[in-house]
Amino acid sequence: MSASPVTLMVARRVEHGRYFDFNRWLNEGRELAADFAGYLGSGVLAPPVDDNEYQIIFRFSSSETLAAWEHSASRHAWLERGAGLYEAPHEHRATGLDTWFQTSVSSIPPRWKQAVAVWLAFFPISLLFQWLFGGVLAEWALVPRVVVSTLMLTPVMVFVFIPLSMRLLAPWLQGKWSPLDMLARWRQTSRS
Repeated sequence: MSASPVTLMVARRVEHGRYFDFNRWLNEGRELAADFAGYLGSGVLAPPVDDNEYQIIFRFSSSETLAAWEHSASRHAWLERGAGLYEAPHEHRATGLDTWFQTSVSSIPPRWKQAVAVWLAFFPISLLFQWLFGGVLAEWALVPRVVVSTLMLTPVMVFVFIPLSMRLLAPWLQGKWSPLDMLARWRQTSRS
């Protein structure tokens, strides 16, 4: 079993016309998971306009704590209450940085795209942080200055801006969009 955090990613296709019921049921499940030891958080990525597949993410401190939740009677009862709201789910477990980028079992973008996506999230927030607090922290010794900045920036990056960057850049990360495509379309419309 693993001693590092484990992320369970579940893809569920919602039955037509059941979105409200599905979201209510899903929130109940997230609240249920929060009551279990080792729960670190969860999130939901809504589908694009032309799709009905939700990506649900549950993160636990270890494989053991995830297994305790997965095999619990309360989770099984919750899943039964969701019958008819979605098609059979697809599940995947992951550890490490790849969990931010993986949208299906086989689609992890190249490392260079991952690096660009993280940098695009990190640079503006770091710049803003330095603009707001740089003058105050400049007089501090190096170690306390770095400790304070990383303590403040890491949670904001991990829980807000990196997931936001991944969502906004998803078409590019998945190879479904490229800047060259956009340039070609722009050229076609400018000639018209």
